[in-house]
Amino acid sequence: MDIILLKDIEKVGDIHEIVSVKPGFARNYLIPNGLAITANATNKGKLDELKAKQEAAAQQYIDAANVEAAKMEGKVLKIGTKAGTSGKIFGSVTSVQIIAALKDQWGVDVERKAVEIPEEVKELGTYKAIVTLHKQVVKEISFEVSQDD
Repeated sequence: MDIILLKDIEKVGDIHEIVSVKPGFARNYLIPNGLAITANATNKGKLDELKAKQEAAAQQYIDAANVEAAKMEGKVLKIGTKAGTSGKIFGSVTSVQIIAALKDQWGVDVERKAVEIPEEVKELGTYKAIVTLHKQVVKEISFEVSQDD
């Protein structure tokens, strides 16, 4: 059975691709879950219109991510934590703390999976984190871990 994929599906194909799959897989899984539509003449005609709509929506999302990235440009995020006299912090700084600080200080709202800390943060100091706002918009930010009063 020929279908048009509405999303990228691993081991099947990419979005907007016309692929041939077993009829049961298409009828019982792909079509009911909104992952594909049948590749008949009508749907093939609508495919270009569908591509244009989705590309416009994707471009809007990228533009919004670029606006969020511009808010982070050249700034240093401040994170307060409790630390001992030697400068070692109790525990470590996590992506959850960075997300909360991003929202409070810069008004940037990101998901937990979008923040990656390349090194463990166990002492006071300045570190880097990678924030993925979109797969095409990845921003490296600096954050400073300081003693909380």
